[in-house]
Amino acid sequence: MLDTKPLLFPSSFPAISRGLLQTLQVNLGYLCNLSCTHCHVNAGPKRTELMDLSTVDLVLSYVDRHGIKCVDLTGGAPEMNPHFRYLVRELKKRGLEVIDRCNLTVLLEPGFEDLANFLAQNDVRIVASLPCYEAKNVAEQRGKGVYESSVEALKILNTLGYGEQGHLSLDLVYNPNGAFLPPPQASLEQDYKRELKAAHGITFDQLLTITNMPISRFGSVLESKGKFQYYLALLKDNFSEQNLASVMCKSLISVDWQGYVYDCDFNQMLEMPLKMALQDAIVTDKSKLHLRDIIESNLTGQSIQIAEHCYGCTAGQGSSCGGALD
Repeated sequence: MLDTKPLLFPSSFPAISRGLLQTLQVNLGYLCNLSCTHCHVNAGPKRTELMDLSTVDLVLSYVDRHGIKCVDLTGGAPEMNPHFRYLVRELKKRGLEVIDRCNLTVLLEPGFEDLANFLAQNDVRIVASLPCYEAKNVAEQRGKGVYESSVEALKILNTLGYGEQGHLSLDLVYNPNGAFLPPPQASLEQDYKRELKAAHGITFDQLLTITNMPISRFGSVLESKGKFQYYLALLKDNFSEQNLASVMCKSLISVDWQGYVYDCDFNQMLEMPLKMALQDAIVTDKSKLHLRDIIESNLTGQSIQIAEHCYGCTAGQGSSCGGALD
């Protein structure tokens, strides 16, 4: 796989700093039952990296000390981590919002047949990847048969009460199938709701449009096709300064499967660890900070690590793990 990291430095992206920390995004590992072309973590069935129980418990300790409101579980397929259910139960005992970044098809995997019921019983918010409402486009990004499996999984979730306004929350995620920005989120959501309802009787709450980042697997695809610089220019040409105020890294930090800390999930994949100033002057000389290193620290006001990929979060309507910013 091509290394796109050198192409992202130096950066002209504006300096930003963190506000009040509200969300802890936890990558439970890179194991996944799929290998999607847009996946920025290079997840797949052969990956073996998984967060262990001691690190899961450290996540819980951090949550307890810092008044975190939401824990966002991602991967890979986060549900394939053997400690996923333990972590969810413990977080729900604490009254936190728990997000499961679900690829839908995992709900049909052998050994996971009761997973949908578990998620419903624990009031877990599902944010599910479905890059298009048509089978052809989904097959191009995620593989043959994935669309059909996703539809089956969505129907199961609907029968459990997911996707009904005011009940269990089910959001879908759109990623572009190429080197272009997502269309307007509101109008695309209407298209998704109309087409999925008409074709399959499926309902959901929100559509979240997320810009593809020029890193990892997608970055390598761009580079191999000679479109890397074109895509970076597209992101920069569509920079919107107003989106700087609400980029996700201002209220979120990302924890990798080993417990190391980053300003966001994308920085994690670029091996750009969080840097913390001590006494507002000295930046720690540790190459990577672990969650245990910052468990007593207040991150408000700390500088956020930036590179050219950050333009992906501010281009056009903006993009975050919660969808469009405006």
